[in-house]
Amino acid sequence: MNNIINAQTKVEMQPKINLLGLSKNELSLSLNRLGVEKKELSMRVQQLFSWIHVHGKKSFDEMTNLSKEFRDQLSNSFSIYRPQTIDKKISKDGTRKYLFKSENFGEFETVFIPEDDRGTLCISSQIGCTLNCSFCYTGTQKLVRNLETYEIVGQITAVKDDLSDWVLKKNNSSKRAISNVVVMGMGEPLYNFENIKKSLNIIMNNEGLSISRKKITLSTSGVVPNIHRVSSEIGCLLAISLHGTTDEIRDKLVPINKKWNIQELITTLKNYPNLSNSERITFEYVMLRDVNDSLDDAKRLVKLIKNIPAKINLIPFNPWPGSKYQTSEPATVEVFSNFIKKAGYSSPVRRPRGVDIMAACGQLKSNSVKIKSSQNKNI
Repeated sequence: MNNIINAQTKVEMQPKINLLGLSKNELSLSLNRLGVEKKELSMRVQQLFSWIHVHGKKSFDEMTNLSKEFRDQLSNSFSIYRPQTIDKKISKDGTRKYLFKSENFGEFETVFIPEDDRGTLCISSQIGCTLNCSFCYTGTQKLVRNLETYEIVGQITAVKDDLSDWVLKKNNSSKRAISNVVVMGMGEPLYNFENIKKSLNIIMNNEGLSISRKKITLSTSGVVPNIHRVSSEIGCLLAISLHGTTDEIRDKLVPINKKWNIQELITTLKNYPNLSNSERITFEYVMLRDVNDSLDDAKRLVKLIKNIPAKINLIPFNPWPGSKYQTSEPATVEVFSNFIKKAGYSSPVRRPRGVDIMAACGQLKSNSVKIKSSQNKNI
């Protein structure tokens, strides 16, 4: 009798697997271990994946085509917990910023940007960051930890909950609120590559959230060894946080440049797989007054990216408390942009969104701090 009780206690103490972070193959393996018979496995995987990623169900009890016995089994072994909204701010321009708390330790921010032709969700890959980019508010927060796969996918799930953006019936053709995803929030995604890779592959699955790879953009500050893996292992679009045209300037703005300098980065990009006009690399360039916004900078930029199918997003600097930089003058940005356009590159100037709620590019941060392992045991 005691052995049975101890076995039950051991099962209860096992942490539940969060199904938001499982691919269909992993879900199949987990259900197989649960005891689902092989002849039913494919059907059960399809049912669960659809309930979770198409219909957005928060409880196994809502999965009405599953028997109560099976729902109880699922509830005992798995969870579909999504990040909980601690705070939500809505900008006068409609941008929404969410502060999420995980069931694991820490808080992180996510931003939804509605536009006439799309709805873009900017998701985070880490809590805090190690890069210390001097113009970025996130860089003032030390790295707390990588986000897990279920926490990355869960950002989409939680925002879809808030926007009522789930399919309510079969063949629902209504326009989706979230059509695009950018991995441009807190953290450096290529320092959390495996979890980002798994997350985006779940997000792109056409039997689930079904967001096209061409509507997903991953932004990196230049983690050179993992850049080609974005193409070969994920397949989404690539953006590079460049921000400087000389090593002297970029070392100050993006310190990772000291590890992989501009020339090494550009050489890697010139050999990037599947480059074409339809698979262009986006270069992100924050315009900082009297730092990187001169006509000479524009000339160097064009020379650097020669023969790379690309577009350049010019981003007006978004101030944050304690920042030492100023936004470039509109006339300066116009001269910079016009030179790039004459060189044959698309050069849109990004319109700041959510500035009034600190939701714009480079403004995300949470108050979470890294905890000691001894403290972690008590959480």
